[in-house]
Amino acid sequence: MNNTFKIILFAATFLIMIGLGIFGLSNLKVDDFHKAAIIFVVDSSASNQKDLPAQKMLIRQLCSMLDPEDHIKILRVSEDSYLIYEGSPQSSADVRKSMEKFTQFDAKEYGTAYGLALEKAFKHAMTMDKEGYIPAVVVIGDLENEGDIDKQIDWETLPEDVSNIKNQADDFTMMFLYASPEKLDLVKEKLNPVLGENKLIIGNEVASNKSLRRFLNAIGR
Repeated sequence: MNNTFKIILFAATFLIMIGLGIFGLSNLKVDDFHKAAIIFVVDSSASNQKDLPAQKMLIRQLCSMLDPEDHIKILRVSEDSYLIYEGSPQSSADVRKSMEKFTQFDAKEYGTAYGLALEKAFKHAMTMDKEGYIPAVVVIGDLENEGDIDKQIDWETLPEDVSNIKNQADDFTMMFLYASPEKLDLVKEKLNPVLGENKLIIGNEVASNKSLRRFLNAIGR
């Protein structure tokens, strides 16, 4: 009788523990994961060549911090702007080879089509938002406006362009790296009222690592 009571007590305790475990698991709050789409604009013009190797290394560093489910696009900007890579950030060899091949200096090119590059980047961001990604644009370069004026940044209309994306994608983030303090201050002046402190990250080459951490936090990493 004693043994029977012990068996019944053990079984009851075991069942209670299982029940509590199931109840506990059902009430666990799992952090929502949202995949991100990062559109890089990388300057391969003559004025940015000296910093380009470090900038490409920084892009690869950021890609290594992203999730395999994230998606990246890399736009090369010089006299013109075009897509040189799209796919997983974890395909490190393909990312490296694409940048090495398509960001080489071309003496026949003059100017920096940042305005055209941002126009393309914004279109990609809105498309990726519709696909369920958190969109972000990362601009890496000196932000110098040279060459064809029609392809340059219009600093007066840029805030409105960014605001239009923000209206569609509330989590939209932008990061500007490696420009001079004067240029970064201009970015801050124009875009901070639109994006706010948490969704606009700027940084020169000295503070790039700190900027990366802020950026990852802004996209939910």
